[in-house]
Amino acid sequence: MPRLSEVITALENLWPAERAESWDAVGTVVGDPDQEVSRVLFAVDPVQEIVDEAVKLDADLLVTHHPLYLRGTTTVAATHFKGRVVHTLIKNDIALHVAHTNADTADPGVSDALAGALDLRVVRPLVPDPTDPDGRRGLGRVCELDHPLTVRELAARAAERLPATAQGIRVAGDPEATVRTIAVSGGSGDSLFDQVRAAGVDAFLTADLRHHPVSEAVAQSPLALLDAAHWATEWPWCELAAAQLDEISDRHGWDLRVHVSKTVTDPWTAHAASARPSPTTALPTSASRAPSSSSTTGAPN
Repeated sequence: MPRLSEVITALENLWPAERAESWDAVGTVVGDPDQEVSRVLFAVDPVQEIVDEAVKLDADLLVTHHPLYLRGTTTVAATHFKGRVVHTLIKNDIALHVAHTNADTADPGVSDALAGALDLRVVRPLVPDPTDPDGRRGLGRVCELDHPLTVRELAARAAERLPATAQGIRVAGDPEATVRTIAVSGGSGDSLFDQVRAAGVDAFLTADLRHHPVSEAVAQSPLALLDAAHWATEWPWCELAAAQLDEISDRHGWDLRVHVSKTVTDPWTAHAASARPSPTTALPTSASRAPSSSSTTGAPN
């Protein structure tokens, strides 16, 4: 049975901490380097629900994508929800290790897993890592579809292949436009619009898209945008990472039992579709700006 220090060394080889962004908080948060590890759980978020799952699983190590303390802290008191996470981990001898932006840019990384979930062929990184002579590492991926799809069909594929969330998939652009090439980036991606336009792709699938960047993006080009839930775009990485650790375990004869949490930790829990206005519904006058008194019902969006 390997010690935690040995398993962490293997994880650091997959996702070196020095490749994380300067603002990030990656690496081992809790854990005794000499403790033995037999069972590992992968998840996106280090929240209490996931930690409780690790306890029930009798896991020795929890590996998450998102950091527990991204902005630092001055206390781990159990009176705070993050402090309770730390207390639960320590009381149950569970280590916590984080791979965040160092996993985003890895080869393979978060966006490779996202592309794989959607049956896309990865062509190259969207934002290449200049320190990689092979040109395989970097943020996001430029991909090709196995056959052309409309934006509507591509959104349906994403809704079917990615884990179900309350948000589903939002679309900006012409739903009937044809997509042959697409950029993907797990997690928040609206800071990448310049690189996406430069890549010349037909569509971009990511998460956390905001009103103004999207409005400007669709005004500048026919680029279609697909906005999925943040958690859903990053969860496929957990399966990829677990498979990578499984392979390492087999190679070293560790006999680790590696699990992926299927608990949905996306913070959004429900979605109410807007009702489409009836063509006969009167609009408010410019003078009164008052809402129409007539109720409107229709097919959900």
